[in-house]
Amino acid sequence: MDRWDCEECGKPWPCPTFQEIPPPGLQTATLIHLLLLMAGAAIRDLAARPDSPPPYVVLKRFAWFMDLDDRHAQHASRWL
Repeated sequence: MDRWDCEECGKPWPCPTFQEIPPPGLQTATLIHLLLLMAGAAIRDLAARPDSPPPYVVLKRFAWFMDLDDRHAQHASRWL
């Protein structure tokens, strides 16, 4: 599983449309909280699949704007 595509536009996720989110006024801390909740759920959902990406790869997809390197993403994904 090396491609994740947006269900709406078909472009690789996070697609340009999603990257325009959040709308003005939404706090970055709120966005981080929501995306980490989504990443944790995705990691748990994907864990049962034999072709599942490692948890840190999932985290980096959801936190693309945080510029995490692999080492930091591996450490952070343990908490999800």
